[in-house]
Amino acid sequence: MASDVLQKIIHYHEATKHHRNRYARSAGYLDWDNQPHPFRFYHQCPMIRLPFLDPDPSLPYDDMYAPVGNSGNASLTGDAIAGFLELSLGLSAWKSQGAAKWALRMNPSSGNLHPTEAHVILPGTDVFEAGIYHYSPYYHALEQRAAIPNGFWDQSYEVFGSHGFFIGLTTVFWRESWKYGERAYRYCNLDTGHALAALAFSAALFGWHLNVLDHLSDDEVAMMLGLNKVVWRHGEGEHPDLICFVSPDHTGVHNMESLSEMITAVSTQPFSGMPNQLSGSLVHWEIIEDTAMAARKPDTPRRIGALPAALPSPASKTTKIAAAIIRQRRSAVSYDNRAIFPQDRFYSLLNRTLPSAGGAPFGGVSTGTAINLLMFIHLVEGLDQGLYYFLRDKEVLDGLRKACTPSFLWKSMSDDLPLYLLKKGDMTDTAADISCNQDIAGMSCFSMGMIADFSRILEGAPYRYRHLFREAGMVGQVLYLEAEAHGFRGTGIGCFFDDEVHRLMGLPDKGYQSLYHFTIGRPVADNRLKTLAPYHHLQNGAPEK
Repeated sequence: MASDVLQKIIHYHEATKHHRNRYARSAGYLDWDNQPHPFRFYHQCPMIRLPFLDPDPSLPYDDMYAPVGNSGNASLTGDAIAGFLELSLGLSAWKSQGAAKWALRMNPSSGNLHPTEAHVILPGTDVFEAGIYHYSPYYHALEQRAAIPNGFWDQSYEVFGSHGFFIGLTTVFWRESWKYGERAYRYCNLDTGHALAALAFSAALFGWHLNVLDHLSDDEVAMMLGLNKVVWRHGEGEHPDLICFVSPDHTGVHNMESLSEMITAVSTQPFSGMPNQLSGSLVHWEIIEDTAMAARKPDTPRRIGALPAALPSPASKTTKIAAAIIRQRRSAVSYDNRAIFPQDRFYSLLNRTLPSAGGAPFGGVSTGTAINLLMFIHLVEGLDQGLYYFLRDKEVLDGLRKACTPSFLWKSMSDDLPLYLLKKGDMTDTAADISCNQDIAGMSCFSMGMIADFSRILEGAPYRYRHLFREAGMVGQVLYLEAEAHGFRGTGIGCFFDDEVHRLMGLPDKGYQSLYHFTIGRPVADNRLKTLAPYHHLQNGAPEK
């Protein structure tokens, strides 16, 4: 059975690769009249508007990555929880061009389609009562779907040894497949990673720890969030992704029996709210549903991640405020191909992608490290143009060297960071070519492919297919913020010729796979676009949902 499940996932991955003569299947056009609604609302349940931050947290950007101590006094107030949601999943701006207008959010999304939804289980505060809520970024509001079972928070303290709250992420596949067809399942999981990293960074701004409860099954996550109590319109349902515990203290799961009792208690609660209809009709991509079923996560033993205690000091520091960087994050659409990325900032950026115990965003994830970076260096101060490899997991070096083209140099470029020169040469055309002929990959200062240790991770645990993309999305969120912090801008690239990347590396089989591309450079502004404040639509009263 396990082998059959794995083969389904491998079949999906192979079937949704882009090739020069055949792209992954999609509708082939954009049915604008049937575009899914970008916001989910739950009708027929109470809605509580949340306060906006004023001022933002003053934490310096560099400190956002430092391990958070057991502060104990980082209060879980209603205002702070509202700010946590605002700086992770809230709106960052609106853009307009002519009659068209669209919202941007703190968490990036493929095509700005936002398949990710969030639900929270909160203790009572002066802003809201204890309950289970859906977070509405459009209104910056909580939609209360259920009350908290008796004794829930006492049991929670037994489990974690700390006060805190829960936040879960879910996915609506149709939001992405409307545009991207069969390949959309990949992008949905990337967006889960973007959102998870955004949550971890926002938690750090308030002195909190975010821990993913990686051992829970999808069924248990669905029960905690009340997803199994909803009558979904066909194809518009929310699939469970993960649930996290957020607290002022380092926590672990100390009492599995009490956690199981908490989940059971929540599952017996009545849930209210009817989800809004997203589209008039939808295109059903059977391969996505089949793969999502094959990749459903079972209940698994808790893993203890073996992460380094601390990262090496970054080569370059900034005095910028973390919240300001989060708010200004955007995706670039064009680059100045004359800009040069300073070497110290480049090494700092690479440093930030490394996981460390207790540090955002990877410190609360126990599933290990599987993503490494194949880098196309175009314009980085002090580095030759060429193809490089950055190892976020140094343990794979020997195996990767044996698998790759024998002529690669593997020349170490830093005493502190595992960056290796593979070959010198102008890679601008190559980078653009394998990224579906997108010039932005070659006109930047550098671009990269995120290479997963694919076969080894999936063997015996097919559900971790989702985790590979999730990790790539988390790395992407780090790159977005690092680019902004250093005066540049990043762009995620989901369209690339998968096997062309593997051939470039000389990889003979499916052991390693490229999952996500990214590019960073000096942005060129598009003066046709106007920027509006993120919640300007609430100033004179927003239309009812």
